[in-house]
Amino acid sequence: MPIFEFTDEAYLLGQVRQVDTRKIAILVNNDNDLRKARVSQLVTIALSGASDSWLIGIIDRVIKSVSSSSDADHEESVEEHDTDSVEPILNSVHLTLVGSVWWNAYQNKDLFSRSIQHVPEIDSKCYVLRDAQLESFMKMLSNQGEQAYSLKLGQYTIDESATAYLDGNKFFQRHAAILGSTGSGKSWAVASILESAEKLPSANLVVFDLHGEYRALSYAKHWRIPGPDELGRSNSKGLLYLPYWLLNAEEMQAMFIDRSEFSAHNQVMAFQDAVIAEKKTTLRKADKDEVLNAFTLDSPVPFSLKNVIESVRLLNEEMISGARGLKQGHFFGQFSRLLTRLNSKLSDKRYGFLFNAPASEHEYDAMANLAAKLMDYSKKGEKIKIIDFSEVPADILPIIVGIVARIIYQIQFWTPHDKRRPLALVCDEAHLYLPKKDEQNPVEKRAIEAFEKIAKEGRKYGVALLVISQRPSDISPTILSQCNNVIALRLTNAEDQNTVRKLLPETLESLLEMLPIMDIGEGLVVGDAVLLPSRIKINPPEEKPLSATIDFWSEWSQKAEKPDFIKAVENMRKQGRR
Repeated sequence: MPIFEFTDEAYLLGQVRQVDTRKIAILVNNDNDLRKARVSQLVTIALSGASDSWLIGIIDRVIKSVSSSSDADHEESVEEHDTDSVEPILNSVHLTLVGSVWWNAYQNKDLFSRSIQHVPEIDSKCYVLRDAQLESFMKMLSNQGEQAYSLKLGQYTIDESATAYLDGNKFFQRHAAILGSTGSGKSWAVASILESAEKLPSANLVVFDLHGEYRALSYAKHWRIPGPDELGRSNSKGLLYLPYWLLNAEEMQAMFIDRSEFSAHNQVMAFQDAVIAEKKTTLRKADKDEVLNAFTLDSPVPFSLKNVIESVRLLNEEMISGARGLKQGHFFGQFSRLLTRLNSKLSDKRYGFLFNAPASEHEYDAMANLAAKLMDYSKKGEKIKIIDFSEVPADILPIIVGIVARIIYQIQFWTPHDKRRPLALVCDEAHLYLPKKDEQNPVEKRAIEAFEKIAKEGRKYGVALLVISQRPSDISPTILSQCNNVIALRLTNAEDQNTVRKLLPETLESLLEMLPIMDIGEGLVVGDAVLLPSRIKINPPEEKPLSATIDFWSEWSQKAEKPDFIKAVENMRKQGRR
């Protein structure tokens, strides 16, 4: 049975008058037919010579204009009838082709594809899709999208009876971004995707939660970076320490070495030599001869930072024998500033999660334990891991999140291929720690580069990125450019709209014009994971995130208790709300 049967002229829009690859112009015969057209409406064009093959397009523009033709007959007509003359009207519709529908004899059903093998001929008839014809097409999309690997996202706004599915494989394989202004429904969209993923037997997602919005989700495992008031507590439930020995060579240099100093190259050499010596000591004590013969400076092996500082101090104060007695050593006084920076970092409790971790976090097996916390999916309630960064100071946030992302990626990289399971990093409020690198300090640049590496190479090793942000214009272009799937919710800022526009094909400009006028929870879904670029009403999650906007006027209308400013100030001083 053909998918489209247009026996009634009520569906006829006009005839093809111009073809430019994916851009088509339709000549509409009269005003009544022109009224059938709506911007963003779906239309179809029959391919001549093909059995039940149709092109699908989206209307970009509807135009009624006075013809500028200088046709001689028209001029003569005007001269002969200089009174009651009528200007010629040109009705036209411009549309963009988005795919094609054809009958697949092998599968015995109609199929939709984003590819376009043929373009329409001039004078081919164009029909609007509505009523039963639209329902048939949307039902075909839903049935085709509903596979074992499908992710149910919501309903198509043009036909709410049709369920919108994403290809779950392509959505995560090729990275994705959820972008929208504050209050547009991003957190709900994320929570809806998490709920769907949690129902899978071995899903594996790590959520970077910047504001504690997802801490109430009952199906997830929750971790929290310890604040200054929690340092040293090894038995506290849900605390996630990141001891300093997890830093690689570049991160250690960026954190401790000032490249502008004259003695910077000597500082790097002395510090790295001391670190390598301490790591060798750890490996010898643990009888890890195989690792000892192959490890590098970047190998995550626990070591004593106090001993490293002591080694550097001895070099800085070393006196050696000379012709006339003792004299200053080769590096005497060159490491004074380095020692000051090291001691300053160690005493800064904001970095306590790095430098004041309990003794259990410095054991040889601590790395494997950390990997299990971040990446294990085998236990009940641990398929979704949420890491709460809400109490981490903003100036060191990129460093912490970058370390976690790099560790996950490297563990995944070194996992044997047959044992590797894919996982996704859900980067909420990404603009806070994945900004453009132009004006960032060296430490933050290293953190951003860790994500850029994942964006460019993570797909090969089963690491996906889901980037969520209200300010896409502030995010690293390298990361966003790798996101081949975009769910764009309402965006009102012009810069953010331009950023999203650069991510999408030029042929979808008419859809992009809707970004500032979409309703809460509506998203424009474009990319490899969706069959048809569409406006979709996203399903609300069963468990809501704690991201509801505060109703100021309603709150002000209620009688409130006396505020406790003393408690708030004390929390600020100790950097914790407990």
